[in-house]
Amino acid sequence: MSPASSFRSIPQSLQEYGRGIAGGLMFSLPLLYTMEIWQAGFNAHPWRLAAALAATFILLIGYNRHAGLREDAGYAEVLIDSVEELGIGLVVAAGMLFLLGRLDGSLTWNEAVGQITIAGMTVAIGVSVGTAQLGSGEGERDAGMCGEGPAEVDFSGQLVIALCGAMLFAVNVAPTDEISVIAREITTLRLLGLAAASLLLGAFILYYAEFRNTDRHVHHDGWTNTLRGTVITYAAALVVSAAILWFFGRFDGESLHTAVAQTVVLGVAATLGASAGRLLLQ
Repeated sequence: MSPASSFRSIPQSLQEYGRGIAGGLMFSLPLLYTMEIWQAGFNAHPWRLAAALAATFILLIGYNRHAGLREDAGYAEVLIDSVEELGIGLVVAAGMLFLLGRLDGSLTWNEAVGQITIAGMTVAIGVSVGTAQLGSGEGERDAGMCGEGPAEVDFSGQLVIALCGAMLFAVNVAPTDEISVIAREITTLRLLGLAAASLLLGAFILYYAEFRNTDRHVHHDGWTNTLRGTVITYAAALVVSAAILWFFGRFDGESLHTAVAQTVVLGVAATLGASAGRLLLQ
């Protein structure tokens, strides 16, 4: 990137930060109002918080590299943007939790940090998406590398974007007790039905609904490509679901069957996010 293209005035920077904050709140506000999130902050182990922060940072780097604001951004700029977005996410989460009365003198330092970290991770992903997607697009990624339209995102980029979309959708549902209740009560037949419905939902969104950007980001090369793309998207959704449930301690003390059932149940929301994210978050 040339110095001229990388320079942003103070009004442009403030506008960009504002878009990011708006995006972060759009995707994370339900999470900030969820009692289970507040409780999870009290009980989260430091090593789980560290692992989740690291995973979030990796997702931010991947998203900014493949679908971020500036197509010609170098790796140093991607890294700087990711650090800024993670920091903004944590600050916004702390500010909102304070205004909601969740951060007060009755909390220990560890409890306060736990709440801020848990909420801030999703806010940070929303900040990254908001910064890239809520702008006017003038002179940015929408113009493409040579002004000929946006560059095509490769497979690894599509996978990262699917993971981000799955996280944004699933993390708002994962902390709730309803996921555990459903998983314990659901029959095997209905669980298989949910898995089949998730696959069909993903295939429909990606290949048959003809949403905006479908032709640009999803290739229709026969049923084998459709099947492969659908399965990969669903697999990404299940990985995100399992990781989020593990982070919130939903697997602790549960049988393998219940853990799998929770993952499949949450996988419906994650599949919606993963498939829609491949079309809407870039």
